[in-house]
Amino acid sequence: MPNKKFFIFESDACKRFLFSPVDIAPLALFRIFFGILLAWHCFEAIFSGWVLINLIKPKFTFSHIGMDWLQPLPGNGMYYYFGIMGITAIFVAIGLFYRWSLALFTILWAGFYFMQKTMYNNHYYLLMLIGIIMFLLPANRNYSLDAKIFPKIKTNYIPAWCINVMIFQIGIVYFFAAMAKLYPGWLDGSYIQIMLHKQTLPFWKGFYQQRWLHYLLAYSGFLFDLLIVPLLLWNRTRMYAFVAAILFHTFNSIHLNIGIFPFFALSFSVFFFPASTIRKIFFRNVIPQKEELIVYGKNTLKWFFIPYFILQLALPVRHFFIKGDVLWSEEGHRLSWRMMLRSRTGYIKFIIRDNETGKRKVYKLSKILTKRQIKSMKSRPDMIWQTAQKINEKYAQKGKKISIFIDCKVSLNHQPKKVLINPNVDFAKAEWNYFSHNDWILLRD
Repeated sequence: MPNKKFFIFESDACKRFLFSPVDIAPLALFRIFFGILLAWHCFEAIFSGWVLINLIKPKFTFSHIGMDWLQPLPGNGMYYYFGIMGITAIFVAIGLFYRWSLALFTILWAGFYFMQKTMYNNHYYLLMLIGIIMFLLPANRNYSLDAKIFPKIKTNYIPAWCINVMIFQIGIVYFFAAMAKLYPGWLDGSYIQIMLHKQTLPFWKGFYQQRWLHYLLAYSGFLFDLLIVPLLLWNRTRMYAFVAAILFHTFNSIHLNIGIFPFFALSFSVFFFPASTIRKIFFRNVIPQKEELIVYGKNTLKWFFIPYFILQLALPVRHFFIKGDVLWSEEGHRLSWRMMLRSRTGYIKFIIRDNETGKRKVYKLSKILTKRQIKSMKSRPDMIWQTAQKINEKYAQKGKKISIFIDCKVSLNHQPKKVLINPNVDFAKAEWNYFSHNDWILLRD
């Protein structure tokens, strides 16, 4: 018989790492922060006009390719959609019908995430992932209404893996964000210069154009992403790292207009501090130490988290197996924690040829797209392809057969514009390749 200790989860060290009892306080506190931030985001999106501009006004949205059926609800439906998400997020925060509430929120959020790419953000993806992970964690077993309504579920302890998976997930985010910054446009400070040039206040505008500052922010940003998780894990550097995180995310919140993400990122800090500290500050009670292992969730670890983390490690490196530079082609860019890395600008024309008469004309994009959609689309190959398919569909509904040719040049980080799309390809016939390079995307020299 083989020694069982060679099997995963069976060695003593692995058991202690995964199933040692730990205080539930950090997980419960994160649940509260998570729910509050989600509710804030949903209701702010309604009242700020974000839902109106991005989901109600457009004639169609750029859903993820293969999910073209996933479009916003008609009329004012998306207001109710976000309202329901906001209410379920409040239920998550207070721990009321926690799993049902979080399941509904995560499903609705995933629908929204896959529904549109015009205002794509990596933290939208991260929120979906954390929703899935938190659904599998017993975050409602204390400091929740569920624990008051159903006192049998109440506990002060959870197995250590419930904390470790959260640390591993945020570690993946920061590590790949750091690796993505290892390219000349970041390391020479040119993207930082472009980003800070958008500042409008006279004082900041002058200060932010100092070259030394561009280098400082570029390298400090890289080092922050690379080192923040290890420094938070080490007791001697934890408080310094936490202060650095507050400064880093406060700067981002002020200057980058990325919504709740800075506060969301900071909320993960609760998993790095001793649970006794979290409990003393937020819950003001003390619990006794517990020694025996809590063998809970072994099948969840084996059948969900192992495949899940393998996928999370694979997705950010898939672009290495796709021909060309991901910064230029965008193939393999999404789902890879390639955050705030480059500026893309350019122009685009869709040239329609009537296959019966041979006449050509430039298609007026405002017929089907908003200004914001056009701005986002014109430098992103997947959205360009989707626009061509939508145009072809419009003509097909009128019984007309056309060819679509695209004149598109793009500048990366304000460098000279280069042709992005092969102008000789008929996009009425072009196909989208999900897993490798699309040959109609012209690669840089």
